[in-house]
Amino acid sequence: MSNTSSKTHRSWPARLATDELRLQLDFLQFLRATAVNKVAGLTREQAAATPLPTSPRMSALGVLKHLTAVERWWLSIEAGGADLPSLWAGTPDPSWDLKPEDTPASVVAAYRAEWARAEKSLRRLGPDDKTRRRSEFTVRWVLAHVVQETARHVGHLDVLRELADGEVGE
Repeated sequence: MSNTSSKTHRSWPARLATDELRLQLDFLQFLRATAVNKVAGLTREQAAATPLPTSPRMSALGVLKHLTAVERWWLSIEAGGADLPSLWAGTPDPSWDLKPEDTPASVVAAYRAEWARAEKSLRRLGPDDKTRRRSEFTVRWVLAHVVQETARHVGHLDVLRELADGEVGE
């Protein structure tokens, strides 16, 4: 069974959380699971569909690929200082584009791999630390940015999923 055929467990962060960085990472993990759940059970054709005439490159798989690129750049490269290639270099941003071999399972696997890379990159950083690449941001700012960007794109995934098969939900 493919890892996109069933839902990923989600849990809310602790209500009495006191560790700011952990709280942001826990909210990010909730949003990540929500994003992955939006493609669970979709065929490749449904997940690759671009039903919005004003956004002809926006597909559910494209959103996940873009979120993978967001995490790579902001969490691993900018915050963590990792020496990795950007996944969105170019104009227009190529992270939205699908390759023939992109499937829900492969795109979700790449997204999950980026989560692990990001967690490792952030492991020794605190919210007040400056980013290791350019020192132009705090880790707090970067995490807040990635959380808001992921939340915004989960909203897009809500719409794309509803248009794909009528499923609405959390």
